Amino acid sequence: MSTNKSLYVVGPTSSGKSDFAIDLAKEFSGEVIGCDSRQIYRHMNIGAGKESGKIVKRSGRPSVTSHPYVVDGVDHFMIDTHHPNTDYNAGKFIARARRIQSDIARRGSLPIICGGTMFWAQGLLEGVSLPHVSSDPALRKELETQATETLLKRLASRDPRRYKAILTTQDQANRPRIIRALEIVAVLGSVPPEPSVDYNLLNQNNLIIVPEWSTQEIRDRIKLRLDNRLDAGMLDEVYALHHTHGVAWSRLMRFGLEYDWCTRYIRGDISQEVFLTGLENASYKYAKRQNTWLRRWEKKGAKIHYVKNSQEALDLTENFLPE
Repeated sequence: MSTNKSLYVVGPTSSGKSDFAIDLAKEFSGEVIGCDSRQIYRHMNIGAGKESGKIVKRSGRPSVTSHPYVVDGVDHFMIDTHHPNTDYNAGKFIARARRIQSDIARRGSLPIICGGTMFWAQGLLEGVSLPHVSSDPALRKELETQATETLLKRLASRDPRRYKAILTTQDQANRPRIIRALEIVAVLGSVPPEPSVDYNLLNQNNLIIVPEWSTQEIRDRIKLRLDNRLDAGMLDEVYALHHTHGVAWSRLMRFGLEYDWCTRYIRGDISQEVFLTGLENASYKYAKRQNTWLRRWEKKGAKIHYVKNSQEALDLTENFLPE
């Protein structure tokens, strides 16, 4: 099947995106591009919700697709590619994912982008070219010591347009994006504005699928997932990331959610009760922010298809792809 079309399976945490993507890949000869800012890192498995798989070698392919992470017989990319101490950002993801996407299509397979890092997914779909500004370790170290409100004031004084955009998109609590913006501002003077996007064309060539659950169902799924991850050894994983793989506690906390709360609990900064309740609530708030992002994306022009089960996703895809 040779086509210029792609699938995007995105949505809130704990919604079952990976299962949908694997079912679609098996049915339509697809390969999955992971779109998760934590699953790209090695040794971050349980806390990042990584499916069990292994790296294999595929001969006759370019380097970007020659060593996929194979899950249940399906090739996945952008998973287990970097050490956790490596800085990674949306610009790097988009540049590499485009090359992978092109190679998957060239070989007659269907590219399926799957994950919950919405900014990365939207940038890839819209064809955004983010500025190639390298991370500045010294500046980052300085910025990390400052409160989020202080960072926002600093951005407001140096790049008012970007500051207003962050407020409009409700990303004012997203420290990594604010710090990244300040890094770019330090080099370029301002963050380049987003280009205009033709969503009529994008909707013809890209199918966006989101697993749909009620508010209570998402809460229940988050609670069950937390219990399962703790049983699977999530605390041991975070301990090993620091003591075996050399990831600083401060770095682990910046990964957010599981890695933040587990780190604070392991170090004795919070009680078990605060840890369990806090992580569950933080995960639910994150799911709400992801759904808010999806609503904004729809208002921008993206056609999003909400499905209740894998069969609905399969039917949608069958109608979307050429005969």
